[in-house]
Amino acid sequence: MNLIEEHIIAFQNIVGSEFVLLDEENKNKYAHDETENLHFLPDIILKPRTALEISAIMKRCNEFLIPVTPRGAGTGLSGGALPHKGGVLISFERMNSIIEIDERNLQVTTEPGVITEVLQNAVQEKGLFYPPDPSSKGSCFIGGNIAENSGGPRAVKYGVVKDYVLNLEIVLPTGEIIWTGANVLKNATGYNLTQLIVGSEGTLGMVTKIVLKLIPYPKHNLLMLVPFNNLEKAGEAVSAIFRAGFTPSALELVEINALKIVSKFVDSTIVPVTDEMEAHLIIEVDGNHVDTLMSEMESIAHLLTEFECGEVFFADDAQQKAELWKLRRRAAEAVKIDGYTIEEDTVVPRAELPKLIRGVKELGLKHDFKAVCYGHAGDGNLHIRIKKEGSIYSLNNPDVIPALRDLFTLVKSLGGTISGEHGIGLIQKEFMDIVFDPKGFDIMKGIKKAFDPNNILNEGKIF
Repeated sequence: MNLIEEHIIAFQNIVGSEFVLLDEENKNKYAHDETENLHFLPDIILKPRTALEISAIMKRCNEFLIPVTPRGAGTGLSGGALPHKGGVLISFERMNSIIEIDERNLQVTTEPGVITEVLQNAVQEKGLFYPPDPSSKGSCFIGGNIAENSGGPRAVKYGVVKDYVLNLEIVLPTGEIIWTGANVLKNATGYNLTQLIVGSEGTLGMVTKIVLKLIPYPKHNLLMLVPFNNLEKAGEAVSAIFRAGFTPSALELVEINALKIVSKFVDSTIVPVTDEMEAHLIIEVDGNHVDTLMSEMESIAHLLTEFECGEVFFADDAQQKAELWKLRRRAAEAVKIDGYTIEEDTVVPRAELPKLIRGVKELGLKHDFKAVCYGHAGDGNLHIRIKKEGSIYSLNNPDVIPALRDLFTLVKSLGGTISGEHGIGLIQKEFMDIVFDPKGFDIMKGIKKAFDPNNILNEGKIF
């Protein structure tokens, strides 16, 4: 759609002319995120500073049925921030203040445009910990993490974003500003609107303030890398660690092909690679007593010998730990550049990981694609990157859709679901019938209608 001059002037009056962008360079900048190679131009980009400004924008857009797409840092992997309907794109990058760190109550109040790692570092200076740490934590916004219910490596011990959100200020699609809950640890007062907004992918309202729970920062952590000559054995070992009574603060699996690609990409030789290796587990434990952690690591290492692991590598210092984590966190970027452009975010009960891994390889042979696997094995969340000749994206792609439908049917049969932390957005919505029956789907659509009667906010995402 082409916005008429009257609307443009109204938006300039709301946010200021310098924060209304109409040039092609900026439209192209905001036309993509990290999802495959998708590209959709907005008609206009607005950069509000306050909830009141967003409220005024939404009232006008709702009145004139103008599509609105909210956007954080643009690091998403499911197309949730793509303006595929054109219209208005609202960027939250100016709403970037940490409002208060409440040390007495172990809480932080923040705006949505704060970078996740910046928030983590700010609370850590006060001895506090906000654990969710997606791989893009150095660039993603906390508001986007709320929208997608992000997780990261430490979700296995500490949980995901939803486990830390106490209260949210949101602007509704119709322009009203509300708080969803209260700044308390327990709340049985009516429906839980706070948790409904978390993970709703910007389809129900736009978050403008966030109150998060914090915990004390653990004093020590230890990290080890464990090679396996059999990918399925690595998957079996994951479940065995938890059955033996251990709860690592992170437990990541990286298939050897992904490790080779990312090691070359970041020019790292810290991880020894041999031809017979098929996967590595990255295992971290944390706590306040280093002797206890050492004993725990030694016990885990001994347990893993039952699963044909190779020589265990213990990270000796902070630099080695940082380099290992760099390899894991940059895996997605590296394999995408290498041609694995289609990423799926499946999650199964962790004991079913070996079946999922085996199934992915069998589907690759059936549908003629290559795949590399890595991800949060400790909670069963496996990222599957696909390379298929002639197909750089999956959206509406008839050459890829049958393979993905088979993959998601397999995931469902294993008791899992089609997204663990990246969301549905644009690219997974046609597969929702695999995991939801029609009545459940209708209930979700009814919730969307209650919040957004004119369907202007992030239209076409999830449904």
